[in-house]
Amino acid sequence: MRHLLKARELGIVLALAALVAYTAIGNTRFLSGQSIRDILLNTAILAVMAAGQAVVVITRNIDLSVGSVLGLSAFAVATMMSRNQDLPMIVAILAGIAVGAVCGLLNGVLVRYGRVPALVVTLGTLYIFRGVTYSWAGGAQVNADKLPRHFLTFANDSVLGIPWLVLIALVVVGGVSLMMRDYRVGRELYAMGSSPQAAELAGIRVARNLLGAFLLSGSLAGLAGVLFAARFGTVDAAAGTGYELNVVAAVVVGGVAVFGGSGSVWGAGLGALLLTVIGSALAVLDINQFWQQAIVGALIVLAIGADRLVAVRLARSLKKRDSHV
Repeated sequence: MRHLLKARELGIVLALAALVAYTAIGNTRFLSGQSIRDILLNTAILAVMAAGQAVVVITRNIDLSVGSVLGLSAFAVATMMSRNQDLPMIVAILAGIAVGAVCGLLNGVLVRYGRVPALVVTLGTLYIFRGVTYSWAGGAQVNADKLPRHFLTFANDSVLGIPWLVLIALVVVGGVSLMMRDYRVGRELYAMGSSPQAAELAGIRVARNLLGAFLLSGSLAGLAGVLFAARFGTVDAAAGTGYELNVVAAVVVGGVAVFGGSGSVWGAGLGALLLTVIGSALAVLDINQFWQQAIVGALIVLAIGADRLVAVRLARSLKKRDSHV
């Protein structure tokens, strides 16, 4: 299975290389410095959310509310910064994470103690969080000219030529990946996704870990809201609408099994990059953007089909091995 997951990630890299090469042949502007920078900046926001979503999906759950959490966090932070021009960037980041953490914890409590499927709970909170944002905004929006300059320039500032947004995304994806691979809590989350009942019997603190998974997903969606506000400047109540579908697509295409128990956070990050490149390539090649939705949908179906095929073959191989014992 380990070799298989590596092969899935290698497949994404090869698909990226082929797509970039084909698009660059059709239009050389695709590899311009500004184009690459825009792709990386857009990927950063999606990758941060995909890292948290990957952890939730690995536990055999899903968080559909992340797009609304991003919107609520972005509007809250933009409003705060517009009214307090001297607040440092770190305060904005911590405030966004706090908003997302509260939303994520609510999801986790409802899923665990309400005994309601995560799909139903997060679909409901998706509309609740969005409704709260619309009620708060009241049809208004926060414009870029009302935000402090240091907040707006944060998205374009860089360290050694690498934008801050990209560095944050790399740290988040790398940190979560390290946690899932090398620490006990990561092993426990994989075990929960493989078999929740067996995890309970093994003494794993399922409730604590599940709350932690949703808390992480919400916190990273809140962080993504801050990055969104800094990147685009103008924020209204519709910010982040539809992002949840792209996040789930990035995770599934990146090799995280929707049935839980397998996949990697790095794969989810690569999936986010692939989806962003697809969107940019279609625009450069002057192809109707509606095809992007069709392509993403096809990739999701293929990824789920591949996961199912692997599961069936693995079950058969285990049955054969047991029959020879």
